[in-house]
Amino acid sequence: MSADATPVPTVTHAPQRQQQPLPSAGAGERRAEQRDPFLDNAKYLAILLVAAGHAWEPLRDGSRTVTALYMLVYAFHMPLFAVVSGYFSRGFEAEPRRIGRLLTGVAVPYVVFEVAYTLFTRWTSEDPDRPVSLLDPLYLTWFLAALFIWRLTSPVWRLVRWPLPLALAVAMLATLSPSIGDDLGLQRVLQFLPYFVLGLLLRPEHFRLVRRRAARVLAVPVVLCALAVAYWAVAWMNYAWFFHSESAEELAAPAWYGPVMTLAAFGCSVVLVACFLAWVPARRTWFTALGAGTLAGFLLHGFVAQAAKYWDWYEPAWIRRPVGEITVTLVAAAVMTALCAPSVQRVFHRVMRGAVHPLVQGRRMSSAGFVQVLRRAFVRVRRQEG
Repeated sequence: MSADATPVPTVTHAPQRQQQPLPSAGAGERRAEQRDPFLDNAKYLAILLVAAGHAWEPLRDGSRTVTALYMLVYAFHMPLFAVVSGYFSRGFEAEPRRIGRLLTGVAVPYVVFEVAYTLFTRWTSEDPDRPVSLLDPLYLTWFLAALFIWRLTSPVWRLVRWPLPLALAVAMLATLSPSIGDDLGLQRVLQFLPYFVLGLLLRPEHFRLVRRRAARVLAVPVVLCALAVAYWAVAWMNYAWFFHSESAEELAAPAWYGPVMTLAAFGCSVVLVACFLAWVPARRTWFTALGAGTLAGFLLHGFVAQAAKYWDWYEPAWIRRPVGEITVTLVAAAVMTALCAPSVQRVFHRVMRGAVHPLVQGRRMSSAGFVQVLRRAFVRVRRQEG
């Protein structure tokens, strides 16, 4: 966002039965009446922001307005994915059945799309020899790697007395540690961790609080003020802090900036997430069903975003005028909507199931066996890189 993943990134009324993250990785397993339309609506609207953010990237230079919108969206859209993913992970236990679903629903898409994005990048960039690296997430796949790690650790966070302060401390320390490196996107894993842990702590009544009329009314001036601050901050602030992908040293900032910006960004992001949720409709709408397809939309739209740069779709001068910027935004929303359609979801899940079968060599392989297969695959790739 999840990518990008989130990078990246479904819900029922029974939290202990919820197995899939945002974006949803197994929505077809549940009947429509079991789903919460509020969070399905939130997932679809949030994934539109992911598409818009990627569409705006080439338009930032020379447009203060686009950059301000970009900064505002990146301040909360991936934190939102992490929060809702944590909410859906409240009932996760380290038992074979659930670990097996985590492997097939998150690990397999990670492997498939890491390879696919690498091959696509070889074709569309000046790096035709880029190696396939399952340990260095490319583009949007970082969110799947993060989600896999977060969900595996979710039982541990339920045992900790003060989980959110501890997660914030971990994120703050990560900004002081440039030596963490890029393996599995650990900087993002650790810096986005507090949002996931916050989601683990949420209950349905917390979502009802932001859906009250008073919250909806208050959200309007808050978002307008945030947009004004973003517009003012474009000239001097490094919005890469909202990417949570680098340490303070890598952002050419004093070390103490890292912990301070972690806390400041967390407060800002949580407020904006609440404002966003306040305006999400709670009833079923025409786009509610699309909320089940956010994983497919998240992973597939990256190819479109990369192709747009490769084929110079941003070169015409009119694209960088207001009418062009609006057109780009609408096209991005339309493409994402199409990629979240039920028909695309069905094809996507069939392809993922097809990818699982050769890996597990049969439907009855245990979760432990599947882990061993994936481990051997990682070792083989690592040897090739060496």
